[in-house]
Amino acid sequence: MSNEVQTFLNVWDDEAQKTVAMLHALPEGQYDFRPDPGGRSLGELAWHLAEIDGYSGFGIERGKFEVGVKPEGLERPKTIAALAPGYERAHADARARIAKLIPADLDREVIFFTGEPMSIRNILWSALLHHEIHHRGQLSLMCRLAGGCSPAPYGPNREEMAKFREKMAATATK
Repeated sequence: MSNEVQTFLNVWDDEAQKTVAMLHALPEGQYDFRPDPGGRSLGELAWHLAEIDGYSGFGIERGKFEVGVKPEGLERPKTIAALAPGYERAHADARARIAKLIPADLDREVIFFTGEPMSIRNILWSALLHHEIHHRGQLSLMCRLAGGCSPAPYGPNREEMAKFREKMAATATK
């Protein structure tokens, strides 16, 4: 029988696979690409996805989030090629921490980065999962702007749609 913790882990793992696909799609040589001089670079934003996982699992396990206190192994890689494997390690570590939770833990509050208490449920679903999806969407656009081809996490991207239309047109003429 599934519980909310297991449901979260299943959804999060599915989203993590989409994040890994996105990280593999980033164009080599564009780590420092930044469409906005005040914003994060492609590499910095990509690594923020690993930070979301890492800090969330670590903070929940510790029972509090503190600025400047981070888990081991969360140093940002400096190449596009190292981002996906680094994210996979950070996700696996955070997943192992969060997998220790039981459903009753979800209502427990911990002090979040804001200094305010937040339930573990809200941290998992909003501060972690939805936050990661939000930034992955930003990264998808940055990937395109940097000359890459973003994978399609929830439906076909334009390249896949074009192939589908070609296939349908070829089928219709037979």
